[in-house]
Amino acid sequence: MKRILIIFLALSLALALCGCGGSAEPEEKGLQIVTTVFPAYDFARQIGGGRVQVTLLLPPGAESHSFEPTAKDMVRIQAADLFFCNGGESEAWAEELLESGENIRSLAMLACVDALEEEVKEGMQESAGEEEEDGPEYDEHVWTSPINAIRICEALCGELCALDPEGESEYRANLAGYRAQLEALDQSFREIVANGRFHTVVFADRFPVRYFVEEYGLNYFAAFPGCAEDTEPSAKTVAFLIDRVREEGLPAVFTIEFSNGKMADEICEDTGCAKLLFHSCHNISADELKDGASYLELMRRNADALKEALG
Repeated sequence: MKRILIIFLALSLALALCGCGGSAEPEEKGLQIVTTVFPAYDFARQIGGGRVQVTLLLPPGAESHSFEPTAKDMVRIQAADLFFCNGGESEAWAEELLESGENIRSLAMLACVDALEEEVKEGMQESAGEEEEDGPEYDEHVWTSPINAIRICEALCGELCALDPEGESEYRANLAGYRAQLEALDQSFREIVANGRFHTVVFADRFPVRYFVEEYGLNYFAAFPGCAEDTEPSAKTVAFLIDRVREEGLPAVFTIEFSNGKMADEICEDTGCAKLLFHSCHNISADELKDGASYLELMRRNADALKEALG
């Protein structure tokens, strides 16, 4: 209740400020889409093409699980034609806003797929003092499966066609072209897994790619669940992962974007394996954004890394 009160106060203040004198921002053309995380932002760009203007709320390099919107962000959401979010516990503020009675058209990626519950697997270090949840907590990183990405883009295309019927043929053409690229990406992952010597991956980090390994039938071990708040592992966790690398004879361990990589370095030093990056795509750096990074580009890099890790 406290959080939603803060949201209303911030929104009211921002709207009041916008209504005061002063120069107004120039009117933007096309459908206005506000997104919370990078995959939603990129999917909206790909399917919407030149008929949409897309805003990414999450600043480059920021942690999505701790993001809180500013008053200006709230105004953007309220004024948007579509609020395209991820959904889930880390975006509880968005759920509260959407349930507040505000007239906001929205689409959540988590609602577009068959959601999986967060999994704590053998050897994982659970957060200290973690509170019991009233219901199941779902893994939010649904886009890491290219098949899920297709489902999400199909749902997005439907929303855009409903909002802008005149652009339906363009949206559907964009979807067809993008789906073909996602299907090719999916096929490349299937071939890598089928031809790999190993079928286990080790993440010396959080594990935000459960949808990915479930899609391609890979076994995994990791230091933390995908949405864990902790990032400093216990000696027991590190020792467990070292044992897994040795027993499986794995040639590499993974870290994710924005990780300090210290745990992976320790495991590599002890076992002689290589350290590789698997980009979860939840956010990108300022340089990557400037250079026009895309979901497809990042996932193709992941394909190269996976090929090395599976031998």
